[in-house]
Amino acid sequence: MKLGFIGTGVMGAAIVENLLKAGNAVTVYNRTQAKAASLIKQGAKWADSPAIVAAKSEIVLTMVGYPKDVESVYFGEDGVFAGVQPGSIIVDMTTSTPSLAAKIAAAAPVYQVTALDAPVSGGDIGAKEARLTVMVGGEQAAYDRIKPVFEQLGQAIHLFGPAGSGQHAKMANQIMIAGTMTGLTEMLVYAKAAGLNLPDVLATLSAGGADNWSMDNYVPRILKNDYTPGFFAKHFLKDLRIALDEADKMNIDLPATTIARQLYEQLVDERGLGDDGTQALVKLWWS
Repeated sequence: MKLGFIGTGVMGAAIVENLLKAGNAVTVYNRTQAKAASLIKQGAKWADSPAIVAAKSEIVLTMVGYPKDVESVYFGEDGVFAGVQPGSIIVDMTTSTPSLAAKIAAAAPVYQVTALDAPVSGGDIGAKEARLTVMVGGEQAAYDRIKPVFEQLGQAIHLFGPAGSGQHAKMANQIMIAGTMTGLTEMLVYAKAAGLNLPDVLATLSAGGADNWSMDNYVPRILKNDYTPGFFAKHFLKDLRIALDEADKMNIDLPATTIARQLYEQLVDERGLGDDGTQALVKLWWS
């Protein structure tokens, strides 16, 4: 299948590798071409703009940083809509806003294409091991057509409803992750202050009711002073802000998520550590 992929960062590069391994022809674009160099060595073809990617692809997938980047990639002068071919499916895998997903889906018929929003969860490890969770919003027919592609990069794939529903599902996911990240951070701070052996604490908690994905994947990195991003702290802060904005629109109060956002604002905006992984939250307590 002729696929296009725009955004070859930590997650995107790993996804493209799996799509190549599955035998697809993949054309890629990234703002910094050097970040796609290893993919090109593995057989991906480079394109000089999102429009060119779209012109060469049956299915176009995008995974960029922020909603403003999504807007530019799709609606810009050299964006996806400038080159997309009739009959194509366009899929935004960025964690973005439900309203922007709906805007893209509304514009798609003008170009005789179909749009899906399909953010993912699972971090860099899930992307590398093709074990991502894919949360989809859009039309059933387009979902059925592209599901075999999703199965090449993920294990849990679900269509939640019309355009924007995938983004809402991802917000629910990020609200849950916010709780596990603050929980594992405060657990470590408490256990260290009490003089406990932290590897023993991790082994014990992982075997009981406190076990969770964030703790299992991020505490070992923290114990090695490894704050490289499986998921950027600055992007997680973006997600929490989107989640709370959507909650406001629905007139619901999420106090725990609000506190998590405030903590990540300290980490990213005040400490300037947005390029660290989300596990760097512990740096608010540990030097």
